[in-house]
Amino acid sequence: QVRLVESGGGLVQAGGSLRLSCVVSGRTFNTGAMGWFRQAPGKERQFVATITWSDGIAYYADSVAGRFTISRDNAKNTVYLQMNSLKSEDTAVYYCASARSRSNVLIRGQYGAWGQGTQVTVSS
Repeated sequence: QVRLVESGGGLVQAGGSLRLSCVVSGRTFNTGAMGWFRQAPGKERQFVATITWSDGIAYYADSVAGRFTISRDNAKNTVYLQMNSLKSEDTAVYYCASARSRSNVLIRGQYGAWGQGTQVTVSS
């Protein structure tokens, strides 16, 4: 069973940076993708970024493109989300998720395992 543990959230001023980490255990497949999603209070969970395990192809939501960078370390089974130029609207709980397939990885339903989430708060 895949288990995901996020870390790195916190409180930061607008314009600042944070790096989130997601350690994956129990992964027995080398295909698929890892994604980051976020959920603000009263809103639905939304896609942020995703990266494929095998070749590192990444996709981003328009709202974070150019500011956030997703990366992975296959040897450490860890995925990162570097967040720069943070804005107050980036405030949310951030979740990492695992997908066995690399198809339709922008869709939340493709992800079968989720972490517990880490809070990111950006003060203006």
